[in-house]
Amino acid sequence: MKKIAVSELAAGQRFSHPVYMDEDNLFVPEGLPIKERDIERLHKWGIHEVYSDGEPISEDPQQAFNAFFLKAFTSPAQKAITNQYGAMRQQLMELFGRLRAGEKVEQDVVNGLIDRLLRMLESNPNDVIQYMLYGMQGETGDVENALNVAILVALVGQKLQMARHRILALVTAGLLHDIGMLRVSPEIVNKRGKLTPEERRQIQTHPVHSYRIITKELAFGDEVGLPALQHQERWDGAGYPRRLAKDAIRLEARIISVADSFVAMVSNKPYRTSMIGYTAIRNLLSDNGTRFDPQVLKIFIQVLGIYPIGSIVLLSDSSVCRVLENRSAAPLKPRVKVIIDAEGHEFIDDNGPEVDLAENKQLFIAKAVDANSLADQHRST
Repeated sequence: MKKIAVSELAAGQRFSHPVYMDEDNLFVPEGLPIKERDIERLHKWGIHEVYSDGEPISEDPQQAFNAFFLKAFTSPAQKAITNQYGAMRQQLMELFGRLRAGEKVEQDVVNGLIDRLLRMLESNPNDVIQYMLYGMQGETGDVENALNVAILVALVGQKLQMARHRILALVTAGLLHDIGMLRVSPEIVNKRGKLTPEERRQIQTHPVHSYRIITKELAFGDEVGLPALQHQERWDGAGYPRRLAKDAIRLEARIISVADSFVAMVSNKPYRTSMIGYTAIRNLLSDNGTRFDPQVLKIFIQVLGIYPIGSIVLLSDSSVCRVLENRSAAPLKPRVKVIIDAEGHEFIDDNGPEVDLAENKQLFIAKAVDANSLADQHRST
């Protein structure tokens, strides 16, 4: 076996064969990362060399996570969701393009898209939420954001047990709520710096444009148009365009307001990267009845959970897991699947054990983990 100087070892490093301290004592198995405390132990014991027949593996823990996510999003169920979402994205992109160009769009085109979206949600809402939050890694634009808001308001409407016709109107308004942005100058919409007062005024006209497009060009009624008109109103009356407050704002508009804010937070922006779902939920919870209807916000949290489906979390035993299912009765105790266990073993084929934190009283979530910092987190455990 080859000698390897301890001074050449680094936390997170892996080898293609086991590494030994001497002929009989194993230091680290093949493929598992060396931890900082392991190196400190060698120094403490006065060991200056270790031995292995293997070579360092260049794979980073982040690659294990990427491999896991690739596997998770290429499962048959997730492939179906990805394909359906992609088809709707393309259809909505064409619809937006026609409206931007001033072409006539039949209402049936929108109705067909809404029907398709609701049927996708009926198959497996958890897979849809996971793809929406993590399948695109925050890389979304106006079309994806419109679809994501529509998905979320549909789930809230179902949670509220709304009648079918009200859910259809709610989802249609959610899909089209920002369509008035097509009538605002792209230079203003995409501006990276601070908006001037006039530019801000132009942005604040978009709900009025949305209402006109929905009711005049697409010929929907006020049950669709008014929620889009009011989605920027605030619970405390400080919103726009009419400074409505509390119950003067339609319930559907209050639902869209919460969903729209959440989607904005988990999407990349010119001025910042996307937040993880947990952070976005925490931001919503800090509202304290200022912008959002507290009861609507409560239902929204029940739908998504404190740790939304697909969230990556670090448990108290240092294992890294993906959230599979939330329960309203125990929002801090979801069912999770292990990605990297407490010993550093990685389940890149999505075959890790499942843990129900509501039943396992010894484990709890220490914190949510940003996918981009998973490698650093894994090295520090």
